Amino acid sequence: MTGILGVILAGGQATRMGGGDKGLLRLGEVTLFDHVRARLGPQCLDLAINANGDPLRFSQFGLPVLADTLPDYPGPLAGVLAGLDWAAEKGADAIVTAAADTPFLPRDLVARLAAAAAQENVPIILAASPDKAGTPRPHPTFGLWPVNLREDLRTELSGGMRKARVWAERHGMATILFEATPFDPFFNINTPEDMARARVILQGAAA
Repeated sequence: MTGILGVILAGGQATRMGGGDKGLLRLGEVTLFDHVRARLGPQCLDLAINANGDPLRFSQFGLPVLADTLPDYPGPLAGVLAGLDWAAEKGADAIVTAAADTPFLPRDLVARLAAAAAQENVPIILAASPDKAGTPRPHPTFGLWPVNLREDLRTELSGGMRKARVWAERHGMATILFEATPFDPFFNINTPEDMARARVILQGAAA
């Protein structure tokens, strides 16, 4: 598959971190957004942020800011739709999404999702990692989404669809497993305790 763009999903409200934009929190010398961009950006033809509110607060990153087209924060699927609309304008085939609070996402995420899409012959691929019992756990905010499904997604969202995995399964979905050692690359920061753990991981990676 060619023509894949990247979208950093940052439309949530971060209530467990006291509100605001988690992506603007600092981990080490830079923000979480900087960590995510450094890993996802080189894998894509172009990169954008999905976020609501004043886009100027992200001006330091020099990236397009895509607001949800539906009100009331309907969830990650609204960010996927915003990304698909942007990708359609740019003539791209698909987007790969990543959460703004996952500073250690895989550097081969896009390549492996695209390869799986070709091999599995299904339109949507979600990343997964093993849980504590070793069972693959899909991560709906880390997926490859084809542009040609955007109008269907718009219709489904307008009708109340909110579950990314449910919508994906309706169209044909596969998962690809990423290893979780020495840590889960999809570890996300929801609480101050998670941020403390992220600092430990970052120090270990730099050692």
